[in-house]
Amino acid sequence: MTRTVIAQGTFDIIHPGHVHYLKEAAAMGDELYVIVARKANVDHKEKPICPGTQRRDVVDALEAVDEAILGHEEDIFVPIEEIDPDVIALGHDQHHDAAGIESELERRGIDCTVERASGRDPADGEEILSTRLIIERILERRG
Repeated sequence: MTRTVIAQGTFDIIHPGHVHYLKEAAAMGDELYVIVARKANVDHKEKPICPGTQRRDVVDALEAVDEAILGHEEDIFVPIEEIDPDVIALGHDQHHDAAGIESELERRGIDCTVERASGRDPADGEEILSTRLIIERILERRG
């Protein structure tokens, strides 16, 4: 029996933190689907710079990922219902409320667990594990 995992995020500028999260999510099961957030659904931080299709294609190219898809524009749970995962893997610093997600999954009759991936420390003083910090560095050095 295949154990299916869903990870999700904005993935605007892929960095080593994203790779760590997706590798850890992949290790939680046999197949990893990644839901890439639509620009319209990103309301907890700055809107992504890169278009959704580009972000999806870059995530889909990562070795740990079996398939990346764009999220639903109106109901973020629609792709979860369609995939019917065994696990939803949250990033260590994602703003999502695991208990709230579990409650909505139960309400919709989706039987899966919600697990949070671990964080990753920078490998050295130069490595940046945040899209926001990468953008700030670009603006500082090139702006």
